[in-house]
Amino acid sequence: MADGLAPVLMVQGTASSAGKSTLVAGLCRLFARRGLRVAPFKAQNMSNNAAVCAAGGEIGRAQFTQAQAAGVEPTVDMNPILLKPQGGASQVIVRGQVRGVQTAREYFGPERGDLWPVVADSLDRLRADFELVIAEGAGSPAEINLRSRDIVNMRVALHTDAEVLLVGDIDRGGVFASLLGTWEWLTPAERALVGGFVLNKFRGDAALLAPAPALLAERTGVPVLGVVPYIDNLLLAEEDAASLSEHDVTQPIVDVAVARLPHVANFDEFGALAAEPGVHVRYVSQPAELRAPDLVILPGTKTTIPDLLWLTERGLADRVRWLAVHGTPVIGICGGYQMLGSAVHDPDGVESQHRSAPGLDLLPIETELATEKRLARTLGRVLDHGYGVWSSLAGVSVDGYEIHAGRARVREVHPPFLELEAGSEGSVAADLPVVGTHLHGLLEQPEPRHALVQALAASRGFTWQPAAGRGRDPFDALADILEATVRLDALRVSVRIPLHPR
Repeated sequence: MADGLAPVLMVQGTASSAGKSTLVAGLCRLFARRGLRVAPFKAQNMSNNAAVCAAGGEIGRAQFTQAQAAGVEPTVDMNPILLKPQGGASQVIVRGQVRGVQTAREYFGPERGDLWPVVADSLDRLRADFELVIAEGAGSPAEINLRSRDIVNMRVALHTDAEVLLVGDIDRGGVFASLLGTWEWLTPAERALVGGFVLNKFRGDAALLAPAPALLAERTGVPVLGVVPYIDNLLLAEEDAASLSEHDVTQPIVDVAVARLPHVANFDEFGALAAEPGVHVRYVSQPAELRAPDLVILPGTKTTIPDLLWLTERGLADRVRWLAVHGTPVIGICGGYQMLGSAVHDPDGVESQHRSAPGLDLLPIETELATEKRLARTLGRVLDHGYGVWSSLAGVSVDGYEIHAGRARVREVHPPFLELEAGSEGSVAADLPVVGTHLHGLLEQPEPRHALVQALAASRGFTWQPAAGRGRDPFDALADILEATVRLDALRVSVRIPLHPR
């Protein structure tokens, strides 16, 4: 590059959920294993799935995962602006730290302030430190009502002279019209940056697409560089709760019910559990849907009290209590942990206008939300408290992160669940199979996950073993697919970077 900074390859889409995040993760791994130092980047992300960087700031979980695919340490520069929806507004995170809470009108108005310098500075820092940056857009660059306020799509591309891959979801239908319409709404300078179209999530024989790709190229002057097949169950981080779905399990041994809270957060941490053989993970929003599972999970949430009230009003709280009293193991994580206590208080309106709500009263804690958020990555182990299936985790190492505003106060002496680097954490009920912790990531780790599933199966008289072998790395599998289906040699950026291992 003339400015001495790394080139940028950018993945934009015709709409949300076109598969941009997955393609960026695959491209990060593909170029990384060719010997490049690669960094992912997304200027602005909207998601309640977040992760904590080593320095303590939080970024979107998708960018954290993309950095893992690239084999580099995630930093706040990879996602300088994160919007976390809560009620009718969003918490605004700038370079990993909370700046405030704003409605959409406030955020897009003068109250927001100019965040473009933050975006440009983070992007330029990455370009100075890495050999290639793979940037991800948001939604569609053709949202003409947002063009004047764009800081995530074509403004990023123009700032870096990026080469843009425009991706469409062919599984939805109408992909050629979507690609053409998006391209036509771009300005001439923006069109000049589009190096190719990619058809994503295709099921079937690509030969049957003719003559549409050729006609699209003739109309726009932009070639279709790839037809990527529909890829299922790669265990990559999801950004949107709309993606929550059940995995088909032919012979379920263990049944896990997760409360589908209205503002559920960090739900992607249950993906590894759902992928285990014989484990059926399902998301429930009605008491009848709970039925009689082997395990109930209350997940994290961005708005604890409103979701706790929702849980109570629907009758789910009563049903969870009934199951716990009758021996069903229950675990609460982060906001779900806070819900298991006697009450949650929000005197300063940190998350909502509700100042207090009674909890499920299954753990002897009481929580007060505070403006200061705890952000930490940590290690530890599960303590030996010797009750029910949770005793099977005693001594097991854990590795995860905390990302919460609540502070739990102990109402009476009781066993903690974990011993972490900063001290004991979490709670264990004295006479019920109920535990809670603020630590995210417990069930993403093989050792505690396998120990728990084995104990749950044994409680029903079954024997369970994890699948033999570690299995193929999902990022390598994804990179292989992209290498086979996308003509990377046709990219302008490929001329400026090595395409073979060092």
